[in-house]
Amino acid sequence: MIRPISPFSLLAAFALGAALTACGGNDDASANSSTLQGTVLIDGSSTVFPITEAVAEEFGHLHPRVRVTVGVSGTGGGMKKFSKGETAVSGASRPIKQKEINACAEGNVEFIELPVAYDGLAVVVNSKNDFVKSMTIDELSAMWKAGSTATTWQDIRGDWPDRPFRLYAPGQDSGTFDYFTETVNGKSGDCRPDATFSEDDNVLVRGVAGDLDGIGFFGFAYYHENQDLLNLVGVDGGKGAITPSLTTIEDGTYAPLSRPLFIYVSTAQAEREEVDQFVNFYLGEGRKLAQEVGYVPLPTAAAEAAHRRYEDRQTGSNQH
Repeated sequence: MIRPISPFSLLAAFALGAALTACGGNDDASANSSTLQGTVLIDGSSTVFPITEAVAEEFGHLHPRVRVTVGVSGTGGGMKKFSKGETAVSGASRPIKQKEINACAEGNVEFIELPVAYDGLAVVVNSKNDFVKSMTIDELSAMWKAGSTATTWQDIRGDWPDRPFRLYAPGQDSGTFDYFTETVNGKSGDCRPDATFSEDDNVLVRGVAGDLDGIGFFGFAYYHENQDLLNLVGVDGGKGAITPSLTTIEDGTYAPLSRPLFIYVSTAQAEREEVDQFVNFYLGEGRKLAQEVGYVPLPTAAAEAAHRRYEDRQTGSNQH
């Protein structure tokens, strides 16, 4: 059964000046649990989806009259809806792009950027693949880069079998796709076109799990929940091969394929009580739930800084 589930310096700004206060919000939520009602519309990254889904489920236990809808259009697809004011919250597996900031400005959407967890990109092969234990960034690029003429495993490494490999990748609206292609191939979106693409990471899990010569990449949590179906590939970023784990993602040794995850909140939507309560709950209980579904929770200082950023309604992106 398929189950969904660095540049850590990107988060440094959130940790500076963090207040030594709790980052919850549960007291207010509990007080309103019998009366709070309304709708919270969310879309965006399939990588962030498992965290948001878990938060929405727990929030629903406290507030059964609030309808939280979580879509999976990919980071880019979610941002398109968000910039038009169609959603209250957008999940992103990369920082917002300048063109998306411009689109928000055109749509009169002010936003608050909030980190919610760390993730690592998992490179995976079929569980019966017994020869791909690790790959260098250059080997990954030779396999995935646009214009690559490599078609067999042997083209990538001489002692690998002379059999065609098949690629499985997130869709082009995915922040995971953007991050992988920029990190591995040197340019966001630079990828050969003959891969199987999907915005649904579960489709990619099924693809690699059912293809002896398949190889793909997606958020670590999807591997974590389906590790009986897949083999994890170590990645050598220049200091030896490292496989992603909760430890290597958190301490930054799984480089360069580790990254922070974000949610973006509309300031106008945050004025609605049900949205405000949901975001406060996310910033509090979300740390524990992120770990439960296979992600690395934010350090305390960064989590407190994110909560303070939200409470102060600090708009814009720290990444630009």
